[in-house]
Amino acid sequence: MRRVRAVLLALAVLATSSCAGWGGSVGGGGPDSINVLMVNNPQMVDLQRLTAENFTRETGITVNFTVLPENDVRDKISQEFSSQAGQYDVATLSNFEVPIYARSGWIAPMDEFIANDPGFDQDDILGPMVTSLTGDDGQVYGQPFYGESSFLMYRRDVLEQAGIAMPAKPTWQEVADIAARVDGAQPGMAGICLRGQPGWGQVFAPLTTVVNTFGGTWFSEDWQAQVDSPQFTEAVQFYVDLVREHGETGAPQAGFTECLNNLIQGNVAMWYDATSAAGSLEAEDSPVRGLIGYAPAPVVETDSAGWLYAWSWGIQAASERKDAAWQFVSWASGKDYERLVGEQVGWSSVPAGKRASTYEIPEYLAEAGAFAEQTRSAIESADPRNPGVQPRPAIGIQFVGIPEFPDLGTQVSQQISSAIAGQVTVQDALERGQQLADDVAERYRSREEGS
Repeated sequence: MRRVRAVLLALAVLATSSCAGWGGSVGGGGPDSINVLMVNNPQMVDLQRLTAENFTRETGITVNFTVLPENDVRDKISQEFSSQAGQYDVATLSNFEVPIYARSGWIAPMDEFIANDPGFDQDDILGPMVTSLTGDDGQVYGQPFYGESSFLMYRRDVLEQAGIAMPAKPTWQEVADIAARVDGAQPGMAGICLRGQPGWGQVFAPLTTVVNTFGGTWFSEDWQAQVDSPQFTEAVQFYVDLVREHGETGAPQAGFTECLNNLIQGNVAMWYDATSAAGSLEAEDSPVRGLIGYAPAPVVETDSAGWLYAWSWGIQAASERKDAAWQFVSWASGKDYERLVGEQVGWSSVPAGKRASTYEIPEYLAEAGAFAEQTRSAIESADPRNPGVQPRPAIGIQFVGIPEFPDLGTQVSQQISSAIAGQVTVQDALERGQQLADDVAERYRSREEGS
């Protein structure tokens, strides 16, 4: 009965509202054919274009793709995999969903496939990625296609002109001090850009890492809500004050894209966010190419504070073509695929952030040398099971790995955005958040008491 309730709950929470999308029809799926359901991110679109002439030609396995925007694909995957209809053999899942789906029995373990495929070289996958895609039973349930962490991006020239040297391992207070000094260094330039847009994957992506390093957490190990704790409150107050005093214009609605544009257009001197942004900053047509420095995620009480995210492949437990599905996963997440993308699409398009060997490819380093080592270091220093100063009840750095978190995080984020806008106090925002978090925590305490 608990399994049924968990499945229904995961469906209700992981499914999001649909919007217009595009995709291909699903084929019949014979022994030499598999069906893949995936997000329409640029790296996946490249893969779709490369599959027939490379994977299918080499293996004889036809791949029928259904490609949808992120909201649509999460909705469709949760419906498909929870029903275990077996229509789709492979799907793109993030490291948020993989442990949850594994716990529900919706995706197949990969250990046996890994053992029988030494050419895949599992040991080459960066350790934190493996950890984040491992189930409670210790088996691997997903393979990363590309991954990211977070770091601080800053205008080296602006800091140099102000006589400021960025510390090799900055603290948040040092970052705040620098933001104050470079605020207005150029006409219309703010000191820093930080997300303020509502959403568990928007403002709370960077903000939860700040909470972690300030010593806070969403929940204690025994499922006590901690949203209004002194550490959580101090972190949020610091973040809100920093973005209100020295942050970008329109901060309550600024997300990843808005901050990226602000740094590219010279509207801000610093930005703390995803390592994946560096490719755009260093693109040939970027006006700030060569002007950006990269520093580790700022810290307070922890040694590191960067987040961890990966779009990954999962194989449906009900698939009747698991061997063929693994061959596709092995190809798409393999070393040779990265070279294929580099040679046929361009080295800036390589789905990086998952393999140590990627950072030894001369052609890739020539393209991404400004940020490659910093990205790898950020990912390798991430610890998805111990991201703070205290034990956690669930895996995750910038999220809590439970089905309820998207809804909880989004509701609390709306309060935080209102605090950034000056409409409510941080204390009021977190008091409301504590009530929401305690409702979730009580369910888990009740389950543990009843088990």
